[in-house]
Amino acid sequence: MSLASRLTRLPIAHDPVAAADLRTGLAGFSPEVLELMAATAGCSPYLHGLMRREADWLRDAAEAPEAALEAALAAPVGAVIEALPLALREAKRRVALLVALCDLAGVWPLEAVTGALTRLADRAVHLAMTGLVAEEIRRGKLPGATSDDAATAGGMVALAMGKMGAGELNYSSDIDLICLFDETRYPGAEQEARASFIKVTRRMTAILSEVTDGYVFRTDLRLRPDASVTPVCLSMAAAEAYYEAEGRTWERAAYIKARPCAGDVAAGERFLKALTPFVWRKHLDFVAIQDAHDMRLRIRDHRGLRGPISVEGHNLKLGAGGIREIEFFTQTRQLIAGGRDPLLRDRTTVGGLAALAAKAWVPPVVADDLSGLYRAHREVEHRLQMVNDAQTHTMPTTAEGVARIAAFCGQTEPEFRRGLLDRLHRTDRLTEGFFSPGPAEEGPELSDAARTITKGWESYPALRSDRARGIFRRLRPRLLRELSRAANPDEALVALDGFLAGLPAGVQIFALFEANPTLVELIIDIAGSAPGLARYLARNAGVLDGVIGGSFWGAWPGPAGLRTDLATCLSPATDYEARLDMARRWLKEWHFRVGVHHLRGLIDGFEAGQQYADLAEAVVSGVWDLVATDFARRHGPMPGRGAVVLGMGSIGAGRLNAGSDLDLIVIYDAQGVETSEGIRPLTTRPYFARLTQALVTALSAQMPAGRLYEVDMRLRPSGRAGPVATTLQSFIAYQETEAWTWEHLALTRARILAGEVSLADEVEALRRGILVTKGRGVRVKSDVAEMRARVQGAKPAQGLWDAKNGPGRIMDIELAAQTCALVAGSPARSVERQIAAGAGSVMPVSDAQVLSSAYRLLWRMHAAARLLTDRQLDWDSLGEGGRAFVLRETGATDARALAADLARAVNGAAAAVARLVAGGDGEEGQWS
Repeated sequence: MSLASRLTRLPIAHDPVAAADLRTGLAGFSPEVLELMAATAGCSPYLHGLMRREADWLRDAAEAPEAALEAALAAPVGAVIEALPLALREAKRRVALLVALCDLAGVWPLEAVTGALTRLADRAVHLAMTGLVAEEIRRGKLPGATSDDAATAGGMVALAMGKMGAGELNYSSDIDLICLFDETRYPGAEQEARASFIKVTRRMTAILSEVTDGYVFRTDLRLRPDASVTPVCLSMAAAEAYYEAEGRTWERAAYIKARPCAGDVAAGERFLKALTPFVWRKHLDFVAIQDAHDMRLRIRDHRGLRGPISVEGHNLKLGAGGIREIEFFTQTRQLIAGGRDPLLRDRTTVGGLAALAAKAWVPPVVADDLSGLYRAHREVEHRLQMVNDAQTHTMPTTAEGVARIAAFCGQTEPEFRRGLLDRLHRTDRLTEGFFSPGPAEEGPELSDAARTITKGWESYPALRSDRARGIFRRLRPRLLRELSRAANPDEALVALDGFLAGLPAGVQIFALFEANPTLVELIIDIAGSAPGLARYLARNAGVLDGVIGGSFWGAWPGPAGLRTDLATCLSPATDYEARLDMARRWLKEWHFRVGVHHLRGLIDGFEAGQQYADLAEAVVSGVWDLVATDFARRHGPMPGRGAVVLGMGSIGAGRLNAGSDLDLIVIYDAQGVETSEGIRPLTTRPYFARLTQALVTALSAQMPAGRLYEVDMRLRPSGRAGPVATTLQSFIAYQETEAWTWEHLALTRARILAGEVSLADEVEALRRGILVTKGRGVRVKSDVAEMRARVQGAKPAQGLWDAKNGPGRIMDIELAAQTCALVAGSPARSVERQIAAGAGSVMPVSDAQVLSSAYRLLWRMHAAARLLTDRQLDWDSLGEGGRAFVLRETGATDARALAADLARAVNGAAAAVARLVAGGDGEEGQWS
């Protein structure tokens, strides 16, 4: 479509004489296009000159603007290096003219305008770089390189930074480049190669920047590492070492937009991937807010831009309410959360705002408003630059100059002034509050004891740095004010003190709290209810990221959703060890979520138990796949059908508490295959033994992010004396001929967690068959009675509040439930379903009801206790918040009522279990 058929707006000719001059001096254009050109000439001396110079070309270009753009971009391709500067300058003139007219007429949106300018810059840099490198190769200056290497510039790459990297070049923009080379292509000759690439960079900059009948692009190389002392082209290894050791927040922000644009683009992509940990931190990085704010103020001070918002002389890029405010607003939020969510890593400003809004980091209405303001600011910026092709962002200082820009925007001067001031003030309101920390508030009055505690905070490791102390001064009053609302403020203060004392550093966590006041409420809630959880937080503060950066308060995803989320989390990790460490971070965050939901009453103890089990299942499944893949890489795939991981005990039953370990068995079926097929093959038995040990290590080894779970494999056939991995045939034979009654009881709760599907189905069928057969044994109940006596002798109750050990408590009820399932031949795994399976046949219905009721109370008590402490529950040492939590969970009004409820439940359950195990063996009664 032609330019004339798509016009939606026109400038107003500020200089009617210039407009008339162009209108009468050029022929062959449609009336609509001629009117656009005349109005443009009346606002821009620069474009007036271009239109006269390129009139013949422009007549055809106006008929098909997009085709003309492609032709202008293609024209310099193939030019010899001596002719390239002239060809590029001609392309620049034509693209600049076409872009301006399509922008002013409303034919192309902002993204098409900036995209066309960026494509020209990419093409110019690539042609200059590859042409100059080809010359170096031809002259033998690049060691070992051949003519084939010229297409990828011999391993040299230009990273487009800033607006060029984002595809957002403004009309008269300079271009920011970082030039690097892949030193691995020149082993032993790196210095010679570097000298050649430095020469290429300087000559390329000259081709692009020198003004000779125009210019291509002013080129700035100062964003490279330590630009005052480093050469204009560095090796990738040197650059990576710099960022790893000395990189600053502003450099991280710059790399959000970084893009390989010329030369060896694949090498550039590898470099950016290697830099990912520097740019995108694993944890939410709210310190970036203060860094960005400080940077804004330094820029304003340096440019003298601290004054009020006005029209005359206002810097539309760096001044208050300007373009940079929106860019900083977007990039800072991307830095905060982009390490955890790759979908936030959009290079463009508008795209970044949309991604942030989609993930609830920015309200959608704010993102839409800022996007509109950004586009409007950029259009005014373009017109400022179109007047004389000047790299300026500053509004004219005279009313005459402002009137010209207003006309260029197609508006009257009063209308333009009102609109511009409104947009600047709106931008300032939307962004300033995010960056500027408020003044420290007054805190509440403290008791003498509280003052003594808070005075000690000054000596804690978390408050060593000036920066940490500065943030904490603003945060401290809010913490103390929230403490005053706790059930027992003095107890909560002591717990908060323990939290602060345990923090190894403070800047990140204090910045996180300052930017997210709801976290302050949460930490005080935890300190007031569960001091142990607060101490855990001090050692693992990274779990708080999940509260801010994910669906922390959303619906539980279930095992399948957790497995998917874990796989997504692990996918960016580059190696086996990194994936295992990432799995630990992932588990900690989800584990913390379950605890917080339980503590706040969003779920009860039974839901928490199920969710802890879902987590463990997802972890075992995911880690098994990691371990198996890594093991197969060295020793080949698993022989035969492979193996399955069988969860026993609580994980098999699908109910864990906050501190549970895992009981696992590995069963394999090699199908007669004697040796694996891999780089380092192993015979079958050592293969699966070492694979199992690798699984245990992967789950239980202490790494920088801690361990996943303690693992117990003593429930395998023959216990500690048997092999760590069991063949299917051995497992079948053992269960049928050698296993003790207690091992059959354990089998009632066995559940496949991971492994080969057909083998898993066979093991489950075997389990069901064994339960049906062995439950009819003549000694089942007498064996259970003996076992019960031994357990109670070894693990007696540790006082009134012990919900787990002793007659009539959880372990005793679980033993009775397993007995019901075994005798009834039921595949049920959970305590409730196992008891139900025996009700009316293995035990009286009334006893089944007593056991189920007691179990419900005891599990709620036990789940609450394990969240509050990893020791035996001591009611007197619980804080007021902790006691309130236990009472809420158990439904008791006070400690006396809870003690009475426990005594009744335990006594009733103990009697019911005693009647069960005292019944005759081999008999099936009918109870009602």
